[in-house]
Amino acid sequence: MRHSLSTALRAGAVVALAALLFTDGGVRAAVSNLKSGINLSDLDRTCKPCSDFYQFANGNWIKKNPIPAAYPSWGSFNILADHNDAVLHGILEDAAKANAPAGSNEQKIGSYYASCMNTEAIDKAGTTPLDPLFTEIDGVTDAKSLAPVVAKLQMDGVSVFFGFGSGADFKDSHATIGQFAQAGLGLPDRDYYLKTDARSKSIQSAYVAHVTKMFSLLGESDAQAAADAQTVMSMETALAKEQMSRTEERDPSKVYHKMTVAELEKLAPNFDWATYFTDSGVTPNAINVAQPDYAKALSSLLATWTPAQIKTYLKWHAIHAFAYALPTAFDDANFAFYGKTLQGTKVQRDRWKRCVNATDNALGEALGQAYVAKEFPPSAKAQALELVKYVKSTLRADMATLSWMTPQTKAKAQRKLDAFLLKIGYPDKWQNYGKLDVTNGAFATNAIAANVFANDVDYAKINKPTDRTLWEMTPPTVNAYYDPTVNEIVFPAGILQPPFFNKDADMPVNFGAIGAVIGHESTHGFDDEGRQFDLNGNLADWWTPQDAKAFDKRAQCIVDQFNKLSPAAGVKENGKLVEGEAIADLGGLTIAYKAFERWQASHPRRIIDGFTPEQRFFLGWAHVWASSERPQFISLLANTDPHPYDKFRVNATLANMPQFAAAWGCKLPSAMVRPPKDRCQIW
Repeated sequence: MRHSLSTALRAGAVVALAALLFTDGGVRAAVSNLKSGINLSDLDRTCKPCSDFYQFANGNWIKKNPIPAAYPSWGSFNILADHNDAVLHGILEDAAKANAPAGSNEQKIGSYYASCMNTEAIDKAGTTPLDPLFTEIDGVTDAKSLAPVVAKLQMDGVSVFFGFGSGADFKDSHATIGQFAQAGLGLPDRDYYLKTDARSKSIQSAYVAHVTKMFSLLGESDAQAAADAQTVMSMETALAKEQMSRTEERDPSKVYHKMTVAELEKLAPNFDWATYFTDSGVTPNAINVAQPDYAKALSSLLATWTPAQIKTYLKWHAIHAFAYALPTAFDDANFAFYGKTLQGTKVQRDRWKRCVNATDNALGEALGQAYVAKEFPPSAKAQALELVKYVKSTLRADMATLSWMTPQTKAKAQRKLDAFLLKIGYPDKWQNYGKLDVTNGAFATNAIAANVFANDVDYAKINKPTDRTLWEMTPPTVNAYYDPTVNEIVFPAGILQPPFFNKDADMPVNFGAIGAVIGHESTHGFDDEGRQFDLNGNLADWWTPQDAKAFDKRAQCIVDQFNKLSPAAGVKENGKLVEGEAIADLGGLTIAYKAFERWQASHPRRIIDGFTPEQRFFLGWAHVWASSERPQFISLLANTDPHPYDKFRVNATLANMPQFAAAWGCKLPSAMVRPPKDRCQIW
């Protein structure tokens, strides 16, 4: 799912849903008083469902909900996020005032939040919290002296040249190894440096102006700041030219190149890897060098750049990394480019909202413990698990019916599905923040300390067995994910509420929303990327050639469909980039519909608010994606986001489903019906 936003959960919601799904006695009487869960005033009845279902379902909602000035887009996810921010805000305000014992989680989240909110202290401190970083940078005199500086900066949270961290070995997922990846750009993607169209040229010029402004704020003369900005742009453009595209990176086999440190040293000899790993505190037994060509090219580039150029580049990235924690002038300048220019946002979000999010990012499981204690009891977690199992069992049964998959691959697919690790709500084992000191001092100092702590935790995983209890998202997050190397589906507590689940709505709407989310994440295990990993999370070819060919043909149908779509004038969808998410949308909604049919078979059919159960199912899906986006943000998403445009997640997906056409009486040549020869179907 997209939208890594957080929200609060009312504990009774999941319990009520599970009761409707898994019990019979007493349910029917309760249902008779249910509303559909659909706000009829959101519908645009001037638009026919078979012409543009997204507009029919959400047109008046969009009309009534203009994008607030502080957001690049506005939709169901944002409303959830705002609600969740308010809940977390209360927790943090209380913690900040509590005078909690030093070293306790309450003290740490309270102090971190309070230091973020104290703009007077931030302005007074200036850039002095970054002085240790600048001192390190000034020590670069040659290639030999660069490695410890890069290690220090990355540990502190500054992305330069490349990324390093831990990750499961693709072909031995029970082992965690080092991971090297391309990085070090200030613009969102390499294509921003390489494209030559008018908008790209305009963004490139605006970026140089922004870097110039930030160097000026640091105290450089106008001439020096402008020259340094050109140095940064030149160096980053050189890096961008050597990086893989996002579509290339989506193929796991193309980003798995296991090496020893000695082999990396031979590949990229102009960087002191031994010193880098020593100063990082870990020497990997093995490293996955995701982009070997980039590592080799980076080594060559390092030999051509002068120490002065390198120091300029490093200093820029130090400022860039902590602009949000520096005085108001830096924060405002940072927003002017990344918020206004790149996303079209008019004004910054309220300070308290940004500080809530910053605390969640830094101390997510400490804040998460307070969140679940308030909003999500163990009983809700147990009931939600049953819901996930219900949809999962429907997927398992569906696999047995696939006409294009051989019995051999079906059996292996079902074994992989059976092996799914299910994580619901929050971790069974919480992160211990004992080694993280958080004070009431400068916010940037706390931010650096939080980064060092997080990187220490991450690096400590290397050379050890993979810990499958860990989570990639915090409990309040409104999102979900599938991890192929763990073979797990994960649903944080934050997503188990409206519009995904509505305890006051009837079941068809909930199946179209949360049911489709569960199906989405489950089918990720069998999309174009996930299918390349086996039941143990290892990169392995477990498909027969016949089945692989059949799958690729069906997947290409989706790529071709989305390549023809345009979310805005001059902007095209990249079918290959959104392939996996579009497959999961279609597969997840198809499985959710079959789960709904399974449920409906033992429950009375009702017309509620004028809609049949089948129609309410599809309205449930459409309402999840109600949104509006600014033109700049649409362009940014098209370049960087592996998820389709929200409107296409509804219309393009439903146009492939005969069940939708039957529910709404749509026939060719309706826009919402694809001809049988063009129809995409996998599950």
